[in-house]
Amino acid sequence: MPEVKQSIAQHYHERTKYDPETIAEKNKQLDWSQQPEPFKEYKIGTSFNLKPYLKKKSQAEEEPGEGQRLSRLLLCGYGLTAKIQTMTGNHYLRAAPSAGGLYPAEVYLISRGTSLLPAGLYNYQAKTHSLVQFWDSRVWPALQEACFWHPALEACKLAMVVTAVFWRSAWRYEDRAYRRIFLDSGHLLGNIELAAAMNNYRPHLIGGFADEAIERMLYLDSEQEGAIALIALADLLDMEQNLPRWRTSLPSATQTDYPQVEDGELLKYLHNASKIDSDTSGTGGWKLVEPKGIIEDKYNFPFCTKVATVTPSIMWGKDLEILENTMLKRRSTRSYTGEPLTLKELLALLDFTYQPHHYINQGLDNHPDYFGMDLIETFIAVSGVDGLEEGCYYYAPLAQELRQIRFKNFRRELHYLCLGQNLGRDAGAVLFHTADLKKAVATYGDRAYRYLHMDAGHLGQRLNLAAIRLKLGVSGIGGFFDDRVNEVLGIPASEAVVYITTLGRPRSRN
Repeated sequence: MPEVKQSIAQHYHERTKYDPETIAEKNKQLDWSQQPEPFKEYKIGTSFNLKPYLKKKSQAEEEPGEGQRLSRLLLCGYGLTAKIQTMTGNHYLRAAPSAGGLYPAEVYLISRGTSLLPAGLYNYQAKTHSLVQFWDSRVWPALQEACFWHPALEACKLAMVVTAVFWRSAWRYEDRAYRRIFLDSGHLLGNIELAAAMNNYRPHLIGGFADEAIERMLYLDSEQEGAIALIALADLLDMEQNLPRWRTSLPSATQTDYPQVEDGELLKYLHNASKIDSDTSGTGGWKLVEPKGIIEDKYNFPFCTKVATVTPSIMWGKDLEILENTMLKRRSTRSYTGEPLTLKELLALLDFTYQPHHYINQGLDNHPDYFGMDLIETFIAVSGVDGLEEGCYYYAPLAQELRQIRFKNFRRELHYLCLGQNLGRDAGAVLFHTADLKKAVATYGDRAYRYLHMDAGHLGQRLNLAAIRLKLGVSGIGGFFDDRVNEVLGIPASEAVVYITTLGRPRSRN
């Protein structure tokens, strides 16, 4: 029986893997003078300054208005949080982390017409914390049609579109940049989810939309910039916008008959192949189909050591003020001391990341939207956690337990697997997000590759914020020897490694 040919998403994943024998060929000298500008400018349009709304009201004043809520949502989601002087000028850091500080994402707002924003199209100008209205026509019906009449858009008055300017990342990471673009966008979505809860919004993610229709609506050059996620932004202060959850993802085609794509063209080829132009999901529409029966965690290895992860939740302060401050001061850690974490700390990180229902009493969403969370698995390599044996563990979120699959200290191997980065060697724990790519493609077509990486980035951002809250170091890693990770740690070969997050004691910069 002939072997079924890989889809273009699977082919892309294989082609962009790092391998010790070929990685030298993939490295190139960067011309830093040609680094793309991480900000988009509009020569014409009406500017709405959001800075005045950042001033907090006193307790005697009325509840925050739309301007203040929207201003803080955008600041915490993707706003500038620091400025660093470099040899070539200023480098700006944002609330959401980005591989190489390249920030490929752009954020647009579409207004149906609110007390603050007249109907039209807006781009978020992070550098000035403002919105520029570059088109003032009523485009909401066209948005609904492009999103195949998603029910959330019937009631909402604001929508957010996240796009990617491909060259910002591809300039440095070439074809593998597609992975990093969606991980970065997942970080952004994680911020939006949490910042929305702090400001009485509920984001309804939409991953299934007519790509080219959205790109035309926003006047994008689709060769340079593509729409990758939409958010219907429900205002929870309006009872009519208190909506149920809806399905977030639609499948694309699965392309198995494709030509030999040259290096440098693979990123764009996959992106175009994973576009959709109609809802082919059947008669179910956008209705969320709840799983029937008892759902079990994917792996339950026989005779393995099991460690319960039930733990007190992280406290985020009155009105989530500590969470907001954490989002604005978050930084990726550059080096660790090698000193161990505590089991209590690791369990708290897992609790905030994977058990959102434990935080409903603090005002957070108990069931935030993802695109395909049932496809993501988590493994943890423990090198230094007091109270936990060294080795590799599978994290079972439903059972809330760690299940040990390897008994060994992997510090030396982690240093190697993470391309010689000391972060892997000196971390107390290294967390791996994986997915069965074959199963994912069978479910969502080649578009699954987008969903998996955005979901992994979303989870990674929750880990980032929880670690900073606990005064731990944290850093995501998108570059690793893909296949060797599975071999060394004992992760099943069917699990494609999507993202790595290192956790440890941060080394002081003083």
